[in-house]
Amino acid sequence: MKIIVGLGNPGKEYENTRHNVGFMALDRIIKKMGLSFKKEKFDGIYTEMVYHGEKIIFLKPQRYINLSGEVLKKYLDFYKIAIKDILIISDDLDLPVGKIKMKLKGGSGGHNGLKNIEYHLRTKEYKRIKVGIANNKNLNTKDYVLGKFNKEDQKLLEESLNLFPSIFEDYLNLTFENVMSKYN
Repeated sequence: MKIIVGLGNPGKEYENTRHNVGFMALDRIIKKMGLSFKKEKFDGIYTEMVYHGEKIIFLKPQRYINLSGEVLKKYLDFYKIAIKDILIISDDLDLPVGKIKMKLKGGSGGHNGLKNIEYHLRTKEYKRIKVGIANNKNLNTKDYVLGKFNKEDQKLLEESLNLFPSIFEDYLNLTFENVMSKYN
């Protein structure tokens, strides 16, 4: 069993903000698969599918992003999902807008959602896809990540988000190292 988690903040006021890139990427994947988020459990909304006999859960934690690890841990414990079968999709301030970077493991880079995941999983060794949102040093980081994209940045982001159904398909059929080589 695998779990793919998009990070973001729940609620209308956070829709299409920089911090919700993980939600946006997950939405692209499930739309392409003809699925929708209809189930709720453990402070998360989710949907699932079976691919070649393996269940895949798509999860959007519904607590604030800095509590994502609490939600994920409940799913891992309930479904008995191994750390090696987790894929996290999140925003990244240190990458240019729309740039995709995949990693097998690593630190949080200051991302509070990833910090919380690392705390609850007691490891930094989980697969992740980071999507660049750039940074604006003239703004408070919290205000920046909770802000919306301008039109130019939205266009760059859309190009990247449109890749996620293909990334997901490759994730199911290739080694993660090969997927990283293809999209990094």
